[in-house]
Formats: sequence, C-alpha cells, structure tokens
Amino acid sequence: MKDNDDARLEFPRVLASTVRDMKNSLGLLMHNWHQWVGQLPPELAESGERGVIEYEALRLNGMLMQTFGLYQLLTDQLPLHPDWTDIDELLQEQLARHHEILEARNISSSCAIEDVELFVLDAEQVGSVIGNVLNNSIRYTHSAIQLSASQQDGMLVIAVSDDGPGYPEQMLGRYASGTRDVDTSIGSTGLGLYFNQCIASLHQRGDRQGFIELRNGGALGGGEFLLHLP
Repeated sequence: MKDNDDARLEFPRVLASTVRDMKNSLGLLMHNWHQWVGQLPPELAESGERGVIEYEALRLNGMLMQTFGLYQLLTDQLPLHPDWTDIDELLQEQLARHHEILEARNISSSCAIEDVELFVLDAEQVGSVIGNVLNNSIRYTHSAIQLSASQQDGMLVIAVSDDGPGYPEQMLGRYASGTRDVDTSIGSTGLGLYFNQCIASLHQRGDRQGFIELRNGGALGGGEFLLHLP
C-alpha cells in the first residue's frame, strides 16, 4: 500500500518534468521551423499552412504552460511577483507575440487604454492569461480583436474583445474562487479558463480579489473576456 501511495505522490512531479521537456522540445522545433521558413520563397513562406502550424504550436505551448502552472499552484510553488507595470506595454507585447498569426489569418488588432498607465500586478502571469485568451479569440473571431484596459470601481479591467459568434450562453458570467467553478461539460477541457481564474484570484488587495468574466456583445460585438484585478 505504501508503494502505491509513493507512486501517487511521485506522479505529479514526473508529469511536471515531462511537461517541461515537451515545452523545450516544442521550442526547439519551432526555432528550426522559423529558420526553414526563412529560406523558402515568399509564395511558399506565406502559405495558409504556415499560419495553421504556427497557431497550433502557439496553442500547444500555451496548454503546456498552463499545465505546469497548475502543478505549481497545487504544490504552492507558483511565483507571484507583483510590481508596477506599464499596462499599454503589457498589452502591446502580447499583440506583438501574436503578430504573425494575426497577419496570416487577416485579423486586424488594436489596443485601447483609458485612464490607466501603471498598475501593480504580476506582468508574467497576467501576460500568460492575456496570451491564452488571445489564442482562443484568434480561433473564433471573424476579422478583428481588440485589447483594452480601464479602471472601474477601483479595479483594473483588461478586456479581450472579438467580432466572432461569442461565448455559449452557459459560459457567460463571472468566475472567481468560491463564486463559480469552471464547467467542463461544454465540450472543452476548461483548463485555460480554470488557469485564468486561478491567476486572477491570486491577485488580492485588502478584502478584494481578482476575478474573470465572460460576456457577449462587447466592444466589437462578439465575445469579450474581462480580467478584473484589485
């Protein structure tokens, strides 16, 4: 019985190590892919297949990062380093990381900042949340994505809006620790949404806690993801 218990305790560490190795292998694969694409003539380098490969690689990398992040959360090892952050720079960085995929899919992107310049948050973790949502929006939007930030009721609100069909009705609403759990019965693993919910709730100030919200009919008329941070 003790051997079985030891195996169960060891498995998460083995899984985390495997995820790290997979992420490193994927990074090496994509590095060589970009080098190879750079040697192709323009008519081949800009083909639709390139956009598909790079999008799916980015999506897979995001899932691996989320899986490892959840392992760190469950083992109380997830580092959270809040500091003053330039919000415009944070959002522009995420758009830059997705530039090639957005361009390959003919998706226009924009960034709108209102009444907020600097804010205290963990830029790396919040950036991973925005990147995760961007990946999802690229998959479902028709032609446009907008990142925006504003202050509402003393909280920073970062929104990712698109002009796609919107979120399913059963997904709409607020997600926060102890308020609403992710529903995995909607045909998705729910990993990304759960990870985003966890990162948001780690940001706390006084008796206020971060949360995420999904709604439709936002700035571009489609789905809109909102990250609320105190």
